[in-house]
Amino acid sequence: MSKYPLLEPIVKLVVLSPLLKLAGFYRPPFYLAGEKEVKIISVDEETVVKGRLDLLVFTPEFWIMVIEAKKAQYSLAAGIPQALSYMLGKPDSEKPAFGFVTNGSEFKFLKLTKQDTPKYAESALFSFDRDRDLYIVLSVLKRLGQLVSQ
Repeated sequence: MSKYPLLEPIVKLVVLSPLLKLAGFYRPPFYLAGEKEVKIISVDEETVVKGRLDLLVFTPEFWIMVIEAKKAQYSLAAGIPQALSYMLGKPDSEKPAFGFVTNGSEFKFLKLTKQDTPKYAESALFSFDRDRDLYIVLSVLKRLGQLVSQ
């Protein structure tokens, strides 16, 4: 472990960037957007929640994955509600939304469906320190990309 804190921009640069490259998200048909503003308005239009998601992998037709990065000292529990709120704000609500939360050493995938009532599921916790977990994370990322490009 580094004696200096791994801040969120470093987590994105050192961990997320290589994973996204290896998963093929830097090539067409995919686009990446950073710090994209998301606004969620309640049904009664009384409550407005705004935020900026860290990274968005998308095609012109579909948000593939919302990515929330936290600095290394934070638990993923801090990023899950944030990612889910951004996923609720995606434009196409008929298709499921996928999310990915990391602090650089731990990873978790999220899936959100919005039929009548929003429901979400979390993957198992993957760790940089456990054998094969990083390979599993990369294979899930690649599979999400394959599903969209088919």
